[in-house]
Amino acid sequence: MDLFSTNTISNLLPCDGEVNYYGHVLTIDKAQYYFERLLEHIQWKNDQAIIFGKTIVTKRKVAWYGEKPFEYTYSKTTKQALPWIKELLELKEIVAKTTGETFNSCLLNLYHNGDEGMAWHSDGEKDLKKNGAIGSLSLGAERKFAFKHKNSQQTVSIILERGSLLVMKGVTQTHWLHRLPPTRKVKTPRINLTFRTIVD
Repeated sequence: MDLFSTNTISNLLPCDGEVNYYGHVLTIDKAQYYFERLLEHIQWKNDQAIIFGKTIVTKRKVAWYGEKPFEYTYSKTTKQALPWIKELLELKEIVAKTTGETFNSCLLNLYHNGDEGMAWHSDGEKDLKKNGAIGSLSLGAERKFAFKHKNSQQTVSIILERGSLLVMKGVTQTHWLHRLPPTRKVKTPRINLTFRTIVD
C-alpha cells in the first residue's frame, strides 16, 4: 500500500503499531537553511557495521548527538554522543512541540544520493526507551520510506518531503521493519534526523 504526503496525523499502520506523518513542520526556506547548516557543522563519519564478523564501512555518513555522552550500540558497533549544537537543539524543540514527546538524543544520517539507502530493520536496541517515540525529520531530497510487518509481510510506504516529520511509537518496532529503499531517480543528498530517548 502506498500513502503519499498528507497533512493528517492519523496512524499510517493498519495494526500493531503507530506511525504518524505530520507533513511539513518547516517551511521550504527553513528546511534549506537547516540542511546547509547541518551539512557544514555536523561531525559526519562513515557508518560501520559488523556483519558475520566482518566490519563493513558504508557510503552513508552518520553522527550521534545527545544531552549527555550517551553510548548507543547498533549493528555491533558503539557510538558515544557528541554535545548538542544550536541547530539540533532548535530542531529538537520543534519536533517536541509538534508531537508532545520528549527526546534526549539524535542519530543523523547523510545520504549523498539515491544510491544510498537503509536495509530492512527495526530500532529495538536495548539502549532505547522501550516503545518510546522516534521523531524522524527529513531535509534535502525527498525519498520513499517503507514499512513491512514482521509476520504478515504487509507493506506500507510514504514519500517523505523536505521539512517533514514522521513519528514511530508504541509497539511499532516490535512488529514492523522499516527501510529507505535505494533509487536511481534521486541525485541529490538527504539528511535525516531521528530524535530518540536513551535510557540512562
